Amino acid sequence: MSLIVTGTIGIDTVYTPAGEHREGVLGGSCAYFAAAASFYGPVRLVAAVGDDFPDSHHATLSRFERIDTAGLEVRKGSKTFRWGGKYLDNMDHRESLFTELNVLEEAPPVVPDSFKDSEYVFLANMHPGLQADLLSQIESPKLAVADTMDLWIDVARDDLAALLKKVDGLVLNYDEAEQYTGTKNPVTAGRRILDEGPTFVVVKKGEHGAILVHRDGVAALPAYPAETVIDPTGAGDTFAGGMMGHLARTNPSDPADFDTLRRAMAHGTIIASFTIETFSLDRLAGLTDDKINARYAEFASMVAIG
Repeated sequence: MSLIVTGTIGIDTVYTPAGEHREGVLGGSCAYFAAAASFYGPVRLVAAVGDDFPDSHHATLSRFERIDTAGLEVRKGSKTFRWGGKYLDNMDHRESLFTELNVLEEAPPVVPDSFKDSEYVFLANMHPGLQADLLSQIESPKLAVADTMDLWIDVARDDLAALLKKVDGLVLNYDEAEQYTGTKNPVTAGRRILDEGPTFVVVKKGEHGAILVHRDGVAALPAYPAETVIDPTGAGDTFAGGMMGHLARTNPSDPADFDTLRRAMAHGTIIASFTIETFSLDRLAGLTDDKINARYAEFASMVAIG
C-alpha cells in the first residue's frame, strides 16, 4: 500500500561525547524516515531543499531504490535547512549548536497529484499548521500519524491541538509528552493526549524503549540492547519509518489496532537500532533484509515471555 512522508531534508553537523564529529552530513526527518520505511516497501517523499543541497546527498537518497523523490523540490536561490548539535554524556540528551531554517521559512512543498491517493501518511516533524495543510492534500488516508517537538509545543500549541483532532496517532518523546501535558508520567501524559483526539500515542524513551498508549490499552517495548552507539540523530524518525513501513506493507484491516501497532513498533525498534551505529544514513545505506530479519528474530526472542 502507498506510504507518504512529509517533513524536512537537512544538512547536519553532529558532535558526540567521544569527541567524534561529522560536518555537512545528510539529515532531516524525511530522509531518516524514508530510508527506514523503504526496507518494507515504496515510500513517497515530500520536502524542499535549496540549490546548495550536495549532489552526494542526492546520491545517498538514490541508493534507497524504493524512495520516490518526485515530491522533493530543489529551489533555486534558496538554502537547505541546517542543524548542528552536540550530544551529552547521556546520549538521550543533546544541545543544539545552531539551527538555520532557510527553506523551511518559505512556502511548504506541494504534494504531487500522483501522491494524493496515499493511504498511509506520516507527518514528520515540522510546524503543525504545515502538517495539517499537507494532510488536507491527501484524498482519503487510511492512517495518519504525526510527529512533533518541543519548539512547536512552545510556539504553536494551538495549531498542534488542532492537528491532534485530525490524526490517528502522535509520536513524541517523553520530555515533549511532559511538556505538552504537564505530567511526568508518560502513560498519564499519553492518556491526556488521547483526550484531544488521537487513537494512540507512542512515547519514545530513547535507550529505554517506547510506550504505546492506546484507547484499548498500554504496552511497553524495550529498546534493542545495542552495543555500539555512535550517533542517535534520526533514531526516532527511523523508528517511525520502520513502524509505518511495516503497517503499509502488511496493510491490516485496522492499522490502528492495538496488537497490530505493538508488532509494528518492534520493527521500528530494530531499524532504529541500526541507525545509531554510525553517522547519518551510512548504516542504513549498507543494510540488508537478512540483517534486519536476523536482528528482529533475536529481539523477538528477547522480549518473549512464556
